[in-house]
Amino acid sequence: MSHKLVISFSGGMDSSVLLAMAADKGYRDIHLLSFDYGQRHKRELKCIKLQTNSIKKRYKKGKPVNIITKTLNVSYIKSIATKSSLTNTDIDNPKIKEIAGDAQPVSYVPFRNTMFLSIACAYAESNDCDTVWYGAAQADSLAGYWDGSEEFIQSVNNLVLLNRKSKIKIEAPLITMSKKDIVLEGVRLGVPFGQTWTCYSNRKDGLADAETPSSSLRLRGFIEAGYRDPIQYVQQTKINDIYLKNKCKLIS
Repeated sequence: MSHKLVISFSGGMDSSVLLAMAADKGYRDIHLLSFDYGQRHKRELKCIKLQTNSIKKRYKKGKPVNIITKTLNVSYIKSIATKSSLTNTDIDNPKIKEIAGDAQPVSYVPFRNTMFLSIACAYAESNDCDTVWYGAAQADSLAGYWDGSEEFIQSVNNLVLLNRKSKIKIEAPLITMSKKDIVLEGVRLGVPFGQTWTCYSNRKDGLADAETPSSSLRLRGFIEAGYRDPIQYVQQTKINDIYLKNKCKLIS
């Protein structure tokens, strides 16, 4: 196994678990590639340093993990993806109850992940890395994001294989994992979930909104796993009642 890995890293719950999994599997030279595309929820980018510091602290003994971080300005995406609620603040983010049966929610950013993976592969080739990890999870495809599906990853890999010299493989270790599975894996690996951000809202009070699809799926994963999500929500009082009803534990 090559010990040089590129991870498309957002600072969210899934990519933070992905980083912890990489360190746990023995990768010691990890390149985190993050993207500032003018997203409404730019707060997630502030979590990058928090997660890298956590991993470095956890593996400071023995063979340390070398993490290289790079955040790219790809704000051109905001200027061309004008029909997404993530890049156009004039469009309201959907509520979870509004996207039931929707083939493609308004929070979808056209071809964003295709562009991200193309850039990640270019970076991997330039830095002699043969593997790119992508944080697509089971819930992404179920929520209507075609570029978070197994078929998408397979198709992009087929394209990358046309490269005549550099052989790079895109892997999605979370693709068959539910949010519950991801939470349990993160707990096992000591991921500081309180230092991740998932919500697509950009509230001035700093609270997450459990009615948005991303936060709803995250919260459901924690409850099904039997744990309390350490971040705070607008609906916290109601959520606390649900925690009690389901005997959810605090993450130690």
